[in-house]
Amino acid sequence: MPIDKWTREQTIVVFNLYCKIPFNRVSSAHPDIVRIAKIIGRSANSVKMKIGNFGSFDPELKKRGIVGLENTSKLDENIWNEFNNNWEKLAYESELLIAKFSKKTIEETAHIEATDLPKGKVREAIIKARVNQYFFRSAILSSYNQKCCITGLGIAELLVASHIIPWAKDEKNVGFDEIRNNW
Repeated sequence: MPIDKWTREQTIVVFNLYCKIPFNRVSSAHPDIVRIAKIIGRSANSVKMKIGNFGSFDPELKKRGIVGLENTSKLDENIWNEFNNNWEKLAYESELLIAKFSKKTIEETAHIEATDLPKGKVREAIIKARVNQYFFRSAILSSYNQKCCITGLGIAELLVASHIIPWAKDEKNVGFDEIRNNW
């Protein structure tokens, strides 16, 4: 029986996971890997392997002597190149795809309480901002192995990803890309 090729959409969703799960915690038994595998129609092991493929492109892993898998595809590389320096695009697009695969709204899959939101473009902007904030928090926690980078506190529910300079007062208005590049 032939194996279905990975689609662009499936690969984007797995790249979302790559950003949220510390590389040393990736396993086919990880609950998020199991959940995503089920909704995109893949095995948990194949999702784990795809995450390993992304690891082979990551210069931060290479600096630590960690290499990903060698059997990457051109699609893996294209997704890495498209989204690695555009986290805001990745955050929203990948969460939309997770909602689509789940047959739910993005508000449901991103855990956004939408009953008090206005209608129209303002609602859309608020939802996009909240989705991006949720993704950003998950990515930051992953990069610090689910611990506070200052105190070492490992209780995720007590951790808040904050800006040293509030966005309203930051003349450069630092976004995901610059923050990630300065970790």
